[in-house]
Amino acid sequence: MKDSIIREVYQKLENRRDNPTGSYTSNLMQDDDKLAEDKILEKIGEETTELILAAKNNEYLIQEAADLIFHTLLLLVYKKMDLDKLFNEFEIRKS
Repeated sequence: MKDSIIREVYQKLENRRDNPTGSYTSNLMQDDDKLAEDKILEKIGEETTELILAAKNNEYLIQEAADLIFHTLLLLVYKKMDLDKLFNEFEIRKS
């Protein structure tokens, strides 16, 4: 099921947070608390700008949207948020 990919990515990020691998995302979450959060938030800002430009220029919109969603999931993992809370919020908003 394609929608399970979000859960799979989330679990992979949780694993990288809890079991450092040397990957980009793992290293990002292992930094000093304030530094890690700042870097993640900076990356979300960068990806947001890139998404806006992609939409404006009608190119790479899907790739940039995926980048922003990925880094948003990274932030939620870093903050140890329960993914089901995000899904529940979408359930509330769908009506």
